[in-house]
Amino acid sequence: MTIIGLTGNYGMGKSTAAHMFKELGAFVIDTDDIVRELLKDPAVIYEIKKAFGDDIIQQSAASGQPSEINKKKLAEIVFEHPHLRISLEDILHPRVFKRVEEEAGKINDPSAIIIVEAPVIFERGYQNRFDKIITVFASEDIAVSRLKGKGIPGEEAVKRLKSQFPIEMKIAKSDFVIDNNGDLENTKKQVKEIYNQLYV
Repeated sequence: MTIIGLTGNYGMGKSTAAHMFKELGAFVIDTDDIVRELLKDPAVIYEIKKAFGDDIIQQSAASGQPSEINKKKLAEIVFEHPHLRISLEDILHPRVFKRVEEEAGKINDPSAIIIVEAPVIFERGYQNRFDKIITVFASEDIAVSRLKGKGIPGEEAVKRLKSQFPIEMKIAKSDFVIDNNGDLENTKKQVKEIYNQLYV
């Protein structure tokens, strides 16, 4: 089986490409989905509370007990303070990769292509965990426009993009790249070409 890291900066189309790979028959593991589940884990909530303080926890109106992470507030903090983002990643990432290994271990097909959608592969030096790396890219203007379409204010969208390595560096270090500046058909064509090459 081949494990592929699919990355790119915020708003550039990782999820779109991942969906296209899934339609072609790849197994897709979305690390954002894993993180959303981990943020409900009491052990993870405890560690984040210890690192970020009580204010990061939303209280349950019914019992007054800590119920869940205030994800909006957490995002604001980590994009404003890079050292705190690293602290959060240190809590989450070992658990994320353990879950990725567990999910991959359930796949019995030795010829399987497993696409792991992850935003910070290069930022944390995780590229050696994958057989190949694919980077999806688009212009910053398009990325900001897409993020704004998801309800993220323009200033916040730019801040999120600046928190990641320049996309040009990711492109230079990748085995494959997908230009997502155009229409969906153009992106789909590139995805199909890469998918076929992965079986060679």
